[in-house]
Amino acid sequence: MVNSYSDKIELFQKMIDESKSIVFFGGAGVSTESGIPDFRSVDGLYNQKYDYPPEEMLSHTFYVKKPEEFFKFYKDKMLALDIKPNKAHKKLAELEDKGKLSCVVTQNIDGLHQAAGSKKVYELHGSVHRNYCEQCSKFFDALYIKNSTGFPVCDECGGRVKPDVVLYEEGLDNNIVAGAINQIERADMLIIGGTSLVVYPAASLVRYFRGKHFVLINRDKTDMDSSADLVINEKIGETLSQIKV
Repeated sequence: MVNSYSDKIELFQKMIDESKSIVFFGGAGVSTESGIPDFRSVDGLYNQKYDYPPEEMLSHTFYVKKPEEFFKFYKDKMLALDIKPNKAHKKLAELEDKGKLSCVVTQNIDGLHQAAGSKKVYELHGSVHRNYCEQCSKFFDALYIKNSTGFPVCDECGGRVKPDVVLYEEGLDNNIVAGAINQIERADMLIIGGTSLVVYPAASLVRYFRGKHFVLINRDKTDMDSSADLVINEKIGETLSQIKV
């Protein structure tokens, strides 16, 4: 019976040692240890007070109808450009560098996995670091958005610049989803971390896993705990940092 945290870490290490093609699927909890707020915890964005609910402000309809309000919230809460990768991001990059980790599939838009050194990252919900003019498709970085007043406009054609992030009411990129599914199907180990697994369709991707070891690392319980071979209800950065590669 694996009950203690140390026993779970020992089993987790054994599973990683046995695996050759690991996929990590992560959510907002991976970045909270870097200082980025999640959505559903006590201190999360959904429990903070704004003129409009965060779910409404992060919708496509709100972006179109109230762009200045959208970007006010977006720049205040989504553009955390000074935040650094934490222990979780760094360990995952190390696992990839050593040939153990095939890829990261993330619901986050902060780019911290790449900042830590991860090469193969499937960003299901896009990235704050990619922004495009809606008229001429010119690329702009996150600083251009951060330093804009009102809503950002293209410096060439004057069109509105939209972050390459998936808002509510928008669909995921089919190519990214297909790539993530392909990696999960081929994996012999799936590690899910820092996600409540309630955001669909992203959460449904884990059902494509047919490998040997399925591990869940999340502070709170999830609906998929009973399906996992190992569940660790601790901070993900602290947990992953104990793994030796």
